[in-house]
Amino acid sequence: MRPDWDEYFFKIIDVVKGRSTCLRREIGAIIVKDNHILSTGYNGVPTGISHCTDVGCLRAKLNVPSGQRHELCRGLHAEQNAIIQAAKYGIKVEGAKIYTNVKPCSICTKMIINSGIKEIVFIEYYNDPLADELLSETDLIVRKFESKG
Repeated sequence: MRPDWDEYFFKIIDVVKGRSTCLRREIGAIIVKDNHILSTGYNGVPTGISHCTDVGCLRAKLNVPSGQRHELCRGLHAEQNAIIQAAKYGIKVEGAKIYTNVKPCSICTKMIINSGIKEIVFIEYYNDPLADELLSETDLIVRKFESKG
């Protein structure tokens, strides 16, 4: 059966997130406009930096709980990398959608808001009250994807 657009993009995210070098979880993001992929991103370290799979997880070494002290990480989030890749190649994301397998944290949410992206579609809820508060003050569409199959 032919997948609808949401299903199609989430199938692609399964491949994109496989590039992650994070030892804690694999996250993928795709920025889409008019059903065309503009940019992809996965969580991992900046270009040219040793991967966590090679040097270990700084957050684990410091016993930093999930959802806290985002700055204590060698990597970037998938949403950040997707926005950065679009900027690097001069791709305008204003008015686009961002698909991600996990709802964005407050840092990524702020970047999404300022980038002009107008819709966030996610599978797994990530509990970040600040992200929820920020989103409540915008006109962004935020929706959880529910698989039909």
